[in-house]
Amino acid sequence: MTEASPWWTPHVHADRRPRLMLRNAIAASLRDWFAAHDFVEVETAALQISPGNEAHLAAFATEAVGPDGVRSPLYLHTSPEFACKKLLAAGEQRIFSFGPVYRNRERGPLHHPEFTMLEWYRVGEAYESLMLDCAAFLALAATRAGATRFSFRGRDCDPFAEPERLTVADAFSRHAGIDLLATVAADGSTDRDALYAALTRAGLRTAPDDSWADLFSRVMVEKIEPFLGQGRATILCEYPLAEAALARPSPRDPRVAERFELYCCGVELANGFGELTDAEEQRRRFIIEMDEKQRIYGERYPLDEDFLAALAIMPPASGIALGFDRLVMLATGAQKIEDVIWTPVA
Repeated sequence: MTEASPWWTPHVHADRRPRLMLRNAIAASLRDWFAAHDFVEVETAALQISPGNEAHLAAFATEAVGPDGVRSPLYLHTSPEFACKKLLAAGEQRIFSFGPVYRNRERGPLHHPEFTMLEWYRVGEAYESLMLDCAAFLALAATRAGATRFSFRGRDCDPFAEPERLTVADAFSRHAGIDLLATVAADGSTDRDALYAALTRAGLRTAPDDSWADLFSRVMVEKIEPFLGQGRATILCEYPLAEAALARPSPRDPRVAERFELYCCGVELANGFGELTDAEEQRRRFIIEMDEKQRIYGERYPLDEDFLAALAIMPPASGIALGFDRLVMLATGAQKIEDVIWTPVA
């Protein structure tokens, strides 16, 4: 078997270039949309004190060397979220960030160690407004690419159709026959043994050391995600509070949070929140996540104390992160993320 030619080989680049030019065109259309809706584009520093505090996110670590030779650890950000929220605390109302982020231990058809994230925030607006934004962006990307359907691995999606809104609890019931919220208490705490028993009854694989989060993720990956975003996009919403990350609890049901994810063709495109602004609750969640990271991977990341201080004065807001490369993949019919990245990581 002959080795594939590098991306910079002229004939390979000639094959890749039409999709790359469409990438540029879609990016330009998105920037035009944001300008028309009174958003300000911001550029956030990639080097941060903390790369994020989710257990399964792996960062690239480096260090700063001061003029006095003192070395301080820094990380490439996995998202511009902390910096963007500091800007909201500073007084910005509608902002978006469009640039590279970095995640270690990730590479495959849908993952790349450096990729482009589009993240935007609306102060004083409900997180449902972000759902409308997502629907607009699917149609915008399809129109600019000249696509009438999105397709990936045998799954099709109409980017112009109104997305389906499906709660996580309904998805568990529909696709796995599991009553998820029966394993979540009114305060958001979870019953691992109850979910373990539910998976066993459903014939799903379990292990004695599975946590509630492990069991939740297994159902999501094996039974739910492959069926999302078929025919039309799916907005999967109302995640259990234990899976809320940086989202605030729902006023409708304290067991769930104002969090949603956007799916097309079984591919996760975006993750949106009604943003948590309780700094002490956020600190508590971060510590839980870092304890879990220490247990699984033997490492933890520092907390960004400036971020927590800013969160205490941040106004109510909604925010979302969208994987731009994945959107371009679906709009252009690419089958792997590197086909729509100008210069893939070696």
